[in-house]
Amino acid sequence: MNRPKQKIKFVVGILISLLCLYLAFRRVDFYEMWQAASAANYWYMAPTIIVIFFSHYLRSLRWRYLLAPLKSIDTFSLFSSLMIGYSANLIMPAHFGEFIRAYVLSKKRQIPLSPVFATIVIERIIDIFSLLVLMLAALFVYPFPDWLIKSGYVMLACSFGLLAFLVFLKVFTAKAVGFVDLILTPFPRRVSERISSVIQRFTSGIMPMKKWQDYVYVGILSVIIWLCYGIVFFFCLHSFDFVRPYHLTWSVSLVLLVITTIAVVVPSSPGYVGTYHYLCQITLGMFGVPAGPAMSFATVAHGVNFLPVLLVGLLFAHYEGMSILKNQKDERENANEPCSQVV
Repeated sequence: MNRPKQKIKFVVGILISLLCLYLAFRRVDFYEMWQAASAANYWYMAPTIIVIFFSHYLRSLRWRYLLAPLKSIDTFSLFSSLMIGYSANLIMPAHFGEFIRAYVLSKKRQIPLSPVFATIVIERIIDIFSLLVLMLAALFVYPFPDWLIKSGYVMLACSFGLLAFLVFLKVFTAKAVGFVDLILTPFPRRVSERISSVIQRFTSGIMPMKKWQDYVYVGILSVIIWLCYGIVFFFCLHSFDFVRPYHLTWSVSLVLLVITTIAVVVPSSPGYVGTYHYLCQITLGMFGVPAGPAMSFATVAHGVNFLPVLLVGLLFAHYEGMSILKNQKDERENANEPCSQVV
């Protein structure tokens, strides 16, 4: 994506976030918001943070199965790359952290970048299908509004479309490359050759897993990952003591999870500021929670989900950055060593 398009997407995201913040705060009684935040039991945040990082660890394990046909990689390297990518998503627009995540792992473990990124695309498709399954399950406990059901249909159509496109690229790589060459005929040959090379490397990352059991493990891990996300909301609801006065059941955590996850899909500012808060407030409002306390809940839930990840990701970024620089320095020294010996 060129820079003008990046700027346009960034500006649109900021405007959407500002609009959502306005919609969220326009009905807020700030005194009620402060009271709810002051009365919350923040001891629940400790197990919440543990569950969050446990879910990210499980994501690293799942990613390991997806990468196994390319190369066997230790879970620590995957976890550190994942944290760096997630922290970048919180401070950079357009989900650019996914590219950084792939780049860090590629440099650290000497794997081509394109196939690594292909596994991340597959991972996101799995996540969307998992979310849609959760949405279907949640429909049995709560009737979602029409706009949310339509959003589910859109995500399902996009997921199937992307999946079909990936299958086409994998099965008909030569035809896809030929089609790209045809389109890029007016451009210099080196441009089409470079893009064709990227496509071929990307499709090399779309590979079946080694054993049929791996598909089962990936499915089980996906279920547990999303259950962890639901548990995070469960702890937050108890932290604000919303369960007893508003007669909330466990299913509210599931509904919160499904609706707020749309904030990740909708273009917004880095960190999903605004979209996350507004959707969280809307969801709690459906269960009778006033706008002020709901906004306090949204602010704390957003902070506990993202701030620890940001801090850990920045620490890993420093560590991995030093490690990658050291590896590159060692490679240059090794490359120059024979010359020095000859001299």
